[in-house]
Amino acid sequence: MKALDIFSLSLSHVKKSKMRSWLTIIGIVIGVAAVVAIISIGQGMQESVQARLGSLGADLITVTPGFSRAQGFEGPRGGASSGGGINLTDKDLNVIKQVPGVLYVNGMVSGRSDMILGTEKTSVSISGVDTAVWRSMVTTQLEAGRYLQPGDSNAVVIGYSLAHETFLQPITLNRPVTIGGKSFKVVGIFVQSGGGFGGGGDNAVFMPADYARDVITTNVSRNTFTSIMVKVADTSLVDNVTNDIVLKLMPSRHVNPRTRDFTVTAFATIQQQISGVVQTISLFLAAIAAVSLLVGAVGIANTMFMSVMERTRQIGLLKALGATDNEVMKLFLMESGLFGFVGGVLGIIFGVLISVIISSVGLRAIGPGGEMSAVVTPQLLIFALAFSVFVGVISGVVPARTAAKMNPVDALRFEQ
Repeated sequence: MKALDIFSLSLSHVKKSKMRSWLTIIGIVIGVAAVVAIISIGQGMQESVQARLGSLGADLITVTPGFSRAQGFEGPRGGASSGGGINLTDKDLNVIKQVPGVLYVNGMVSGRSDMILGTEKTSVSISGVDTAVWRSMVTTQLEAGRYLQPGDSNAVVIGYSLAHETFLQPITLNRPVTIGGKSFKVVGIFVQSGGGFGGGGDNAVFMPADYARDVITTNVSRNTFTSIMVKVADTSLVDNVTNDIVLKLMPSRHVNPRTRDFTVTAFATIQQQISGVVQTISLFLAAIAAVSLLVGAVGIANTMFMSVMERTRQIGLLKALGATDNEVMKLFLMESGLFGFVGGVLGIIFGVLISVIISSVGLRAIGPGGEMSAVVTPQLLIFALAFSVFVGVISGVVPARTAAKMNPVDALRFEQ
């Protein structure tokens, strides 16, 4: 028989048993849809996290008080830590400046304070920065106004949410606000960023470090900092500079690896760690979803065995007319492959729809700017379709072999 004849026979039988065929196909549809939806959403989350963490700056390093063996998740505004109180000083700042590859060093003073606008009051995050270098290190763009400059007094730059969402009336440029009992003028507003590392937190206030010491609730003396931000000359030097900072600070602070009381973290490391976690979770969920494909495979195998039983006399007739074992086997493999193909196509369609709906309705707050979209790549669609066809064909191998090995005389005598 020609391949077209074999395909026609397979298709006619699938059409004849519509209810059974659709019930079999549904198993594959569910599995493929689940895999496509989870992988596309996971990929979207990865890209969203990468974009959001991209605002950190791959060339930035932060030094915080207290030693964290995890080496990774103490933000640039870290205050008290595992090692005790705030104890980064001007001396530490000067030591870091001497490390080869260091471009800028920003001593930061962070904490919280009350902000008053008219009759409204809220608690905000305060970041005091060195205005001489902050502009060269900040990675978030401005929606309006300007960055802090050397010589600024009682000037602040605020985050997007603080300007537009926190108070009943939006905060505009040059609007006076009261922070910690002192009056400040808003000179800049950040664009919406979804984060606060290395740039503009959506709910943060940035001001000169000396003024931050006066308004935050924790006591920070004039020569100390809650963290130190470092910008390196080239991203390829980050690892070397990180190690050199550790080696320089330990003798300066009279500590050794066992008594070390500070943590040096490269933001590139944080990016890699978080991205790795997201990728692992996505793959784990996809593996769980793939189990449903096994259920679909069992359904196809069951349907094919039933098909062999029902068509025993037809198989005997085909073989009596000269059909070879290979042709009979191809007949049933093509039929099971059809189940996989149709289930794969429908599964892809439903999977894409599900991922788009979930990403647009349920996950908008995850991405930068409050949005995240699923990423559906051609490679994913091709893989999903190929895998579903593969599952269908493999599921039909044993029933097809059973049909191919039938004796034509016995098959013709078979009574259902």
